[in-house]
Amino acid sequence: MPERPTHACTIVPPYLLAALTGHRDEVVAECARRSLDRDHTLREHRSAGVPRTSSTTDHPVEHQGGLAAPHADDGTGPQRTIADAKGTQTTPGTTVRTEGQPATGDPAADEAYTGFGQTWSLFDRTYGRDSLDGQGLPLLGTVHYGRGYDNAFWDGTQMVFGDGDGTVFNRFTIAVDVIGHELTHGVTEHTAALVYRGQSGALNESISDVFGSLVKQQALGQDAASADWLIGAGLFTAQVKGVALRSMKAPGTAYDDPQLGRDPQPATMADYVETTDDDGGVHVNSGIPNHAFYLAATALGGPAWEVAGQVWFDVLTGGRLTATADFAAFARLTVDAAEHRYAAGSAQASAIRSAWEQVGVLSTEVPADDGPAPVPEPAPGPVPEPVPEPVPSATQVKVRRTGGLAGQRRARTVALAELPDDDAEGWRTLLSEHRLEALAAAAPHRPVPDAFTYHVACPPDGAEVTLPEHGIPEPVRDLFQRTLGG
Repeated sequence: MPERPTHACTIVPPYLLAALTGHRDEVVAECARRSLDRDHTLREHRSAGVPRTSSTTDHPVEHQGGLAAPHADDGTGPQRTIADAKGTQTTPGTTVRTEGQPATGDPAADEAYTGFGQTWSLFDRTYGRDSLDGQGLPLLGTVHYGRGYDNAFWDGTQMVFGDGDGTVFNRFTIAVDVIGHELTHGVTEHTAALVYRGQSGALNESISDVFGSLVKQQALGQDAASADWLIGAGLFTAQVKGVALRSMKAPGTAYDDPQLGRDPQPATMADYVETTDDDGGVHVNSGIPNHAFYLAATALGGPAWEVAGQVWFDVLTGGRLTATADFAAFARLTVDAAEHRYAAGSAQASAIRSAWEQVGVLSTEVPADDGPAPVPEPAPGPVPEPVPEPVPSATQVKVRRTGGLAGQRRARTVALAELPDDDAEGWRTLLSEHRLEALAAAAPHRPVPDAFTYHVACPPDGAEVTLPEHGIPEPVRDLFQRTLGG
């Protein structure tokens, strides 16, 4: 069997970080720029398929010694190892806690250790899955990564947590559903391997939100009625006008902040966002299956992991979910799985079907095995603050950046004469030597979860290309970022 691709999956959408590059607080803006730079290099490293070993040393994510390789689970519990990067960009770092050892007194290290255990418990004790790969995969995490690093990510082999900038983001170990979300990307990679684009990509994101939320609810002993159904509550500081990254109960209401913008998620297919940004809106349209799960779980009552969660797990791991499944295909499989587990016409199957009907994915007029629900004419996607358009000329560029966990975008149109001399010369070199077209032709076609995508246009007669961040050399990517952040 061919090796499955691994992805670098970050919890903060690149569009949120991109928005922060224009923050009025330069410390926050610089932290966001550094976080974006590190995320790009990580994704480039992972997409290239470089084996992750203790001798791998690529900047900024360097893999060095000092951490004993954990052993596979023997069937008795999780095998957790927590390391400390001590403000560097080196992973795994210095081991500070291993399985069974007492608390360290460092909140980040101890929160990561606990969150790993709670995620392992949901999958193993509730669903009988032996860690993420079903074969006892050890759980490895690094805390205190970088300085002011505004993200957390799963790189295909381990979790990495930043401490946040302290102005917009708190430390990223503070939210256990964030830990559960990222680790669930590992489960998806080892099962359905949902393609990270369009509706299949939005399902990939939604499944991580679902099980991340269930990790939190189970840890807190909440049933569906008492849960808050927020993803990433506690990540934002008190200075942000928002409660979380996303809301499964009320998509589109998690935040509305002058710097971050407004939560762009729709709750139903009536507001489906048809876009080429964000790998086809994977972080935006995931609000629709998220809301369907919320509706099903609250209609069924009791702990959400017992019925609705079990059905979603059955579909994810059952072998029938294809890598390119759309919302309707996934919805039909959940109804089928509920009927198989609880009987055709059961209250469980009816509640799940009703949830998908309420969000407009399944029709109330056709049986569950009919074709996919039509995608309505979409409303325009979220747009950045209006930018005055200069008169088109061959000496201007338009740069747009999309993607990330929340699907926000950032855009700028600028005349080369307005840029610093070095940046203006960099753009002239890109344009005169047709390097943009060459980069686009050579770019990898496989999307990377939570990565950025750049769209660059040089009106009226110049190049117009779309580039995934993991296909852009670092100096060029830095030029794009400086242009956006100016």
